[in-house]
Amino acid sequence: MIVGKVVGSVVSTRKSEALIGNKFMIVEPLHRMSSGGSQLVAIDNIGAGIGEFVLVVQGSAARIGCGLETAPVDAAIVGIIDDGAGLE
Repeated sequence: MIVGKVVGSVVSTRKSEALIGNKFMIVEPLHRMSSGGSQLVAIDNIGAGIGEFVLVVQGSAARIGCGLETAPVDAAIVGIIDDGAGLE
């Protein structure tokens, strides 16, 4: 699980049918939790907003966590952190 900050959103009008109706956010992992990449795109089914700290899962946990077991999903926002004090 990764802790990151939502820094933007992605709009895609053409995508896999399994992804229609879903929102995509750009998440920047906190420096201490980064695994090489500086940002990632995560599906958001919980309503995170720009500037919020979130919990992100990757791989098969992402598909299961957002209820899209057969969709091409590699990262999903599964939680919004209420108090991000001390994270940055």
